[in-house]
Amino acid sequence: MKAERPLILITNDDGIGSRGIAHLTRIAVTLGDVVVVAPDSAQSGKSSAISVNTPLFINEHQPLECARMMSANGTPVDCVKLAMFAVLDRRPDLILSGINHGSNAAVNNIYSGTMGAAMEGCLLGIPSIGYSLLDHSPGADFDPLTPFIKEITAKVLAEGLPEGICLNVNFPTRCTPKGIKVVRAAKGRWTEEYATYATPHGTPFYWLTGKFHNDEPDNLETDEYWLKQQYGTIVPIRPDQTATDMIIRVRDIFSEI
Repeated sequence: MKAERPLILITNDDGIGSRGIAHLTRIAVTLGDVVVVAPDSAQSGKSSAISVNTPLFINEHQPLECARMMSANGTPVDCVKLAMFAVLDRRPDLILSGINHGSNAAVNNIYSGTMGAAMEGCLLGIPSIGYSLLDHSPGADFDPLTPFIKEITAKVLAEGLPEGICLNVNFPTRCTPKGIKVVRAAKGRWTEEYATYATPHGTPFYWLTGKFHNDEPDNLETDEYWLKQQYGTIVPIRPDQTATDMIIRVRDIFSEI
């Protein structure tokens, strides 16, 4: 009897038509059976948002490299949930999200729809990986990443991941990565700025710009440092944000309540 191939679910936050998800799909079909359920439009910055009061629709697309391709009018997490509970006839062995057009290093993983989908997979107990390239351009070149993505994905398919974590994988742009570093997310923050405009009727509106400030640019234990050295980075991420090391201290603060 022929062994069943691993089932890989793919989504992203740039939408079904992005080059990144097409490239990831072409890699994944060499490793297993692939089903893609991705947003029908860009959903960057949606983190773990879900649609509560909006009906969701699924549209079937032409297969890509034998992969079943579908889009939905929802967020990346919506797409994972729809795939899990309305589309797939068996539980996936792996969830991949990406390849994102742009960085999800450092604090960006908090805002990222790409990583929101990976974290949702983790919450469902499925090994999950978010892939990102530090290049926002629609025509970004993903070819140099292929051997790294294939090796990382195959490794996780074969061995799984420790319980309660997913992986945030980022790659430098316009080069072949020198290697891979497993590190932590750099500490930093966005200094938000808003450009002000006006409609033809004179109503003001605002467009988010802003700059990222890295609090530790020279720290060799961080993703931002190694990305600047042209290495790919892997950061283990926990969806559980409980500060367990602070429970006793906070309990003391509120002991009289």
